[in-house]
Amino acid sequence: MSDVFENVMDLAKRRGFIWPTSECYGAVAGFIDYGPLGAMMKRRIENIWRHFYVVQEGYYEIECPTIAQEAVFIASGHVKGFSDKMCQCPHCKEYLRADHVADGGGVCGAATMDNATLAAAIAGCKCPACGEVLGNVEVYNFNLMFQTTIGPGSQRVGYLRPETAQGMFVDFARLLRFYRDKLPFGAVQIGKSYRNEISPRQGMIRLREFTQAEAEIFVHPNEKNRHPAFKRYADYRMPLLTYVHQQKCEPAVEMSMREAVDNGIIANEYVAYYVALTHELLVTIGIKPERLRFRQHLPDERAHYATDCWDAEVYSERFGWVETVGLADRTNYDLNAHAKQSGTSMTVFIQYEAPKKAERRRIIPNMGVLGKQYRQKAKAIFAALETATPTPEGADVTVDGETIHIPADLFEVKDEVVDIRGEEIVPHVIEPSYGIDRMCYAVLEQAYDEDTADGEKRTVLRFSPQVAPVQVAVFPLMARDGLDTLAGEITATLQKQGILAEYDDSGAIGRRYRRQDEIGTPFAITVDYDSKENHTVTLRDRDSMKQVRIAVDKIPETVSALVRGDRKFAELG
Repeated sequence: MSDVFENVMDLAKRRGFIWPTSECYGAVAGFIDYGPLGAMMKRRIENIWRHFYVVQEGYYEIECPTIAQEAVFIASGHVKGFSDKMCQCPHCKEYLRADHVADGGGVCGAATMDNATLAAAIAGCKCPACGEVLGNVEVYNFNLMFQTTIGPGSQRVGYLRPETAQGMFVDFARLLRFYRDKLPFGAVQIGKSYRNEISPRQGMIRLREFTQAEAEIFVHPNEKNRHPAFKRYADYRMPLLTYVHQQKCEPAVEMSMREAVDNGIIANEYVAYYVALTHELLVTIGIKPERLRFRQHLPDERAHYATDCWDAEVYSERFGWVETVGLADRTNYDLNAHAKQSGTSMTVFIQYEAPKKAERRRIIPNMGVLGKQYRQKAKAIFAALETATPTPEGADVTVDGETIHIPADLFEVKDEVVDIRGEEIVPHVIEPSYGIDRMCYAVLEQAYDEDTADGEKRTVLRFSPQVAPVQVAVFPLMARDGLDTLAGEITATLQKQGILAEYDDSGAIGRRYRRQDEIGTPFAITVDYDSKENHTVTLRDRDSMKQVRIAVDKIPETVSALVRGDRKFAELG
C-alpha cells in the first residue's frame, strides 16, 4: 500500500469527508471543512463520547460562548503564559515552531530549553519549508490566543477561547447548586476552541479551529482514591508507558487499573478510572488496541499544579504517536485562580457526620464608640476584628491598605466553645480532554484498507457500524418492475428506526457495492425479483462481502441490532 495519509486524504476530499476551507479563495492552513459524510461521522463520534460521559457517568452537558472577557484568561494563566517558541527562517521568511524544527532535526529536550539555548540548538537544523540550514535565528514566545474586542468602539478586550474548560470553571457556583451542593459532580462540554498555531503542517492533527470534548469532574481532595464506581474498571487491563519506563527506554507494561493505583503508578482511582474509560471509548470508535498507548507525562513535562497526567496517544503511519486525549489531576489550581481573580467563592461546604467541639477566642467590639470614632470605616473594622489577634495593648487591623490600632478598652475578648458543623473546601478537578478532530483522523486512517474483490482492487473504510456515516444502503437490482418501490419502502422503514439508510439505483450492482464500501457503509440490502415472490432480500456485509437472505419484516430489528453491535453478521448465517 502506498502512503496511507495521502490515500486517506484523497478519499476524504473526493467522497465528502474533509475539504480545504474556502478553497475557491485559496485554502488557509489550520482550517478544514467537514463535508456531508465527515460531518455525520464526527457527530457519531461526539455522540459516542456523550454516551460515555452523559449517559454512563451522568455528567450533564453545558454550552458556553467561544469568546470570553480578558479576566477569564488572566486568571487561567493563558494571557501570561499560553505561548509557543517561534523563529523565522532567514531564507524563505516562513515562521516556524522552534521546538518542531528541533524535533525534525534530532535535537532532544527542546520543550525544556530556554529561548537562547533552543536558538543555538537549532542553528544547524534545516527549515521544513525551504530545506535551507537555519543558521543564527532568534527564538521568542508567541501567544497562541486570538484577541478581539467586545462591543463597538470598546476597549473591553476579549479572546477566542483556547479550550472549553474555563467556561465550566467560571460556572462552578451555579453547577454546584444544580448538583444540590454535593460532591462529586461533573460537567461536560463539546465545542470549538481556537489557537493561532504558528505553522500548522499536519492536516487534521494541528488546527487553528478545532473541536474539544472535555469533562471537569469536581471531587473532594481526600476522596480521590474512593471513586464510587471504580469496580467497573478495576480489572480493566492495558499497557501503560510510565515516566520511569520512558527514562529507561523500556516498553509499556500491561497491568490492571487496580494494580496501577495500588503500586503508585497512577496517582488515584479517579485518574485510573478515566484512563480506562478513555481506552474503552477509543476502541469503541474504531481505534485498534495495538495502535493505542497511554503515556505518563515526565516530571519536567507535567504542569506544576498537576498531580498526575496521562496522554492517550494513537499511532499514525505519517505522524507517529499523536496525543489525542489528555487526562490530568489538576488539583484545586483552577478554582483557586478564578476565586482570586473574580472575588467569588468557589468552595463547597462539607458537613461533618457529627459536630466537632472547638475553642474559639472572639473579639466583641464596642460598636457605639468605634462607630462614632471611625464612621465610614467602622463596618470594615468590625469585620477585620473578627480575625484579629488581640494583645494586652489592643489589636491591629488592616482596612483599605491602612493598619489601624484598636486600643484594648474598645473591645472585649471572650473565650467560648462552639460547635463546628463542617468546613469549606475547594474541590480538586479531574480533567479528561479529547481532541475530536484528531480522533476523526485516527478513525479514518485506521479504517482505510485495500483488498481485492471480483479480481479488482477494492478500497474500503472499515468503520465501526456505530461510526459509519451511512449505516445501510438499499439497492433495487433494477429500477423497475416494482423493485424500486419495495426498496424505497424498506429505506423509509429503516429511516423511521433512526437508521441512516441510503437508496441507490444508479449503475451496476457491483459498482454500487464499491461506492458504499469506499465510504464505509457496513451493510447493504439488495432487492431482487425473488423479493417479490418470497418477501426476502439479500443482506451483505461490507468487511467479509458475505451475503444472507433475510425476511423483509425482520430487516428493521436485524439491522438495528447490527448497527448497535448487539449482533454480529456471522451469527445470521
